[in-house]
Amino acid sequence: MMILAALLMLQTQGADPIADVLSADSEFPLAAEAGAVIAAELNCTGPYIEGAAIICRAEPGTLVTLGDQSGTADNEVWVILGINRDSEEEMTLTAEFSSGGMIRQVQAIEQREYNIQRVDGVPPQTVNPPEEALALIREQSRIKAAAYTSRWDGAGFAGGFIAPAEGIISGVYGSQRYYNGEPRRPHYGLDYANDAGTPVHAPAAGIVTLAHPDMYYEGGLIFIDHGQGFTSAFLHLGAVHVAAGDVVEQGELIGEIGSGGRATGAHLDWRIKWRNRYIDPALVLTLDPASLR
Repeated sequence: MMILAALLMLQTQGADPIADVLSADSEFPLAAEAGAVIAAELNCTGPYIEGAAIICRAEPGTLVTLGDQSGTADNEVWVILGINRDSEEEMTLTAEFSSGGMIRQVQAIEQREYNIQRVDGVPPQTVNPPEEALALIREQSRIKAAAYTSRWDGAGFAGGFIAPAEGIISGVYGSQRYYNGEPRRPHYGLDYANDAGTPVHAPAAGIVTLAHPDMYYEGGLIFIDHGQGFTSAFLHLGAVHVAAGDVVEQGELIGEIGSGGRATGAHLDWRIKWRNRYIDPALVLTLDPASLR
């Protein structure tokens, strides 16, 4: 009867598929059945679609799991999660509260169809690198991998995101790429085409974990960890105005658009990675963390 009453109360309040309070799953009995009362809540915002990010609030120390990845609510009660480009049709969202108790909900994940994009005129050495470049590429891969292990204790993502640059959208997340007619991995970024020298700003607060003037594939490259390893990458920069270890605020100048690396013209390629998942920046721009406050 208590479970039924709780469900009826949730129904009368109205269910929001984007941001709601999860109720206990039948496999995890209510604490009230064990003589206690559940007061903990998990409130989340974000679309359950391939490539999306989900921002949640829960009591500090709450372990929140989405599929096979987990995050822990910080002292300001924030946690961020992400969904793969190619996700299963359902994922389980659970919360294990530091004060005790657990809730679980199975979420349907909206599946997407991705375009094919053919890019010609790419510098051939960035499509099929010569033997003498492989040692440099491997070393730079190690540098990038190390920067992606950052776990900044701030929560820049909780302030929402703004576009990092002005320009024409020339490439979108998820599209299968063909470079000079050769198939390569999907494109994981959002491209802003504009003149070289166009300012690039931090889309959210965070700590700079990598700032390199000229990577082999990326040209000028910056990583910013916005908290809990939710990391933006800015590719093909013509100028880099920050250094590793700098803490930047939303809107702060960090670099300039360029055309270095695997590029056919001046543009910014903005990517986001959370753990081993690439997230769609266009969806991140729609997040409204303020709705959870």
